[in-house]
Amino acid sequence: MIIAQENSYKPNVNPPTEFILIVDDNTTNLSILKEALKTIGLRVRLAVDGESAIKQAKQELPMLILLDVEMPGINGFETCTLLKADPLTQDIPIIFMTALSDTANKVKGLSLGAVDYITKPFEKEEVLARVNVQLKVRELNKSLAEKNTRLLELTEDLEQKVAERTAALQKAQIQLVQQEKLSMLGQLVAGVAHEINNPIGCITSNIAPAQEYVKSLSTALKLYQKYCPEVPEIQQELEEIDIEFVLEDLPKLLDSMQLSTQRIKDISISLRNFSRLDTDTKVLANLHLGLDSTLVILRHRLKAISNRPEIKIIQEYSKLPEVKCSPGQINQVFMNLIANSIDALEEKFEILGNQFQPIIKIITEQPDKKRIVIRIIDNGKGMSEEIKQQIFQPLFTTKPVSKGTGLGLSIAQQIIVDKHGGQLSFNSVPKQGTEFIIELPLGEESLVNSH
Repeated sequence: MIIAQENSYKPNVNPPTEFILIVDDNTTNLSILKEALKTIGLRVRLAVDGESAIKQAKQELPMLILLDVEMPGINGFETCTLLKADPLTQDIPIIFMTALSDTANKVKGLSLGAVDYITKPFEKEEVLARVNVQLKVRELNKSLAEKNTRLLELTEDLEQKVAERTAALQKAQIQLVQQEKLSMLGQLVAGVAHEINNPIGCITSNIAPAQEYVKSLSTALKLYQKYCPEVPEIQQELEEIDIEFVLEDLPKLLDSMQLSTQRIKDISISLRNFSRLDTDTKVLANLHLGLDSTLVILRHRLKAISNRPEIKIIQEYSKLPEVKCSPGQINQVFMNLIANSIDALEEKFEILGNQFQPIIKIITEQPDKKRIVIRIIDNGKGMSEEIKQQIFQPLFTTKPVSKGTGLGLSIAQQIIVDKHGGQLSFNSVPKQGTEFIIELPLGEESLVNSH
């Protein structure tokens, strides 16, 4: 029985909802323990067997269980085993109560997960001391768990901030690379176009007079042949140079030169259109002009090469209003997407050979008053699911180091989404091809006239 004396242990009073569960088939023991624990402000619930104890513990978790070993039905050891096997109740500390003092039973109880033993007959000082120790351990564990949770939250918050900062720095770095790349490209192309203009202008302006001179000389020569045919030396020279062929072919040569100079002039205009250095200034622009200029610049890659046929370009242009944008940046997106399509077509041709006809289709449309859509579609090799998940990630590329930096599509997405408030999406089927979809918003500044 419990010795009646004052207890020197004063555990912290727990909130009213917390309680200790006492399990014993002896109602006297239950009553004595209940009164002892209540004297120090602890709430108590009682159970007379293992089954009811398990049921109560599952309904509302006690902060500690005092469990008798010798009980009818399932004994204390079996009850402890069942409680520790259930994830809901496995963390509840259990103190065994027993008259069995042999070491084997104590070791067995501790091995099943009990935290302590109280030996019968009870001594109040011992009971309250052992209970108080476990409640203090519980408080410390609870405090430690809260601190660990807080530390985990702080760690996760720090990791998130580091990730966000890293992403922001990476994005800023890509923007700087893109701006520098576009600026350098624009300056180079604009410089080349300027240097071409002067000699081409000279050639173009001189072809027309040259054609007139040739025509006049041809007329004069024919008159001379008609009225002065007697000079043998002249006749011999005319025969040797095949004057008839020369007179017939020279105008054709000049016509061919005129067509070639016009072609160079068109390229120069396309270069100037493509390289507009308005990276920070948005102006109303004709996107069809940008697409055509890009195709002119990429013409050398579209031509038939070796045994590969010419890449067929299908242009299905709808009437579009001018769009307020940064034309140089939008042209760079066109360049990246079309160049990627060419790469995909060339890789597929290497696999299929002459039976494959590479095609790029460019479709423009205005589905509503708020946006315009540009679709760039190829029948190339397409993309796997793994590649689809990564194509907009900075520095990701499937190309060799010498052929790609992995910035093209990442920069294109930044230009369309971040700089212009649009959308850049794609559809791709392995071995069948890829479609990139550019959506650009139309502001109030867009002109009524269409192109």
